[in-house]
Amino acid sequence: MRVKRTKLDGPLLVEPEVHGDSRGFFVETFRSDDLAALGLGAGVDFVQDNHSRSDRGVVRGLHFAVGDGIAKLVRCARGTIVDVIVDIRRGSPDFGRWAAFTLDDERHAQLLVPAGFAHGFCVTSDVADVCYKQTAYYDPSTDRGIAYDDPEIGIDWPIEQAERIVSKRDAHAPTLRTVASDLPFEYTR
Repeated sequence: MRVKRTKLDGPLLVEPEVHGDSRGFFVETFRSDDLAALGLGAGVDFVQDNHSRSDRGVVRGLHFAVGDGIAKLVRCARGTIVDVIVDIRRGSPDFGRWAAFTLDDERHAQLLVPAGFAHGFCVTSDVADVCYKQTAYYDPSTDRGIAYDDPEIGIDWPIEQAERIVSKRDAHAPTLRTVASDLPFEYTR
């Protein structure tokens, strides 16, 4: 397993070894001891797995949880997505900056998204299954979002605006500037 730091401080891109032959492939998608070897052991205890299926052009996000926040380990089990994260930690030198990663069912790369980052994705294949582990149970009272098309963040989504399929909730999410003073996340180095 290879781990790459991203241009934002905190998130990691995890690239597992894929064993393939004429029959197909085998890949380990999660090993707690590998995360512990990265120094993420006790701080990353996953308690819930989620799976979503979406058609081409679907944009989900940008979501996060308040309180202690939720870390996620995201992968695309079928198809291809562009996975996007935004740093929402007050005091971070990267506050409001975004990074994007192509996750697909060929390379099987995964993105470890720490608490303090908003997360979303856009489906670029005909259909995509996105699976992710998270460190806290879903709680609607802590569930929040920021606008996927916030002009101050300026995410360069891979699908044209007219082709994007967005939920009502995500279409009406507030800008980062609107919620910035209420964010519970502090940057610590």
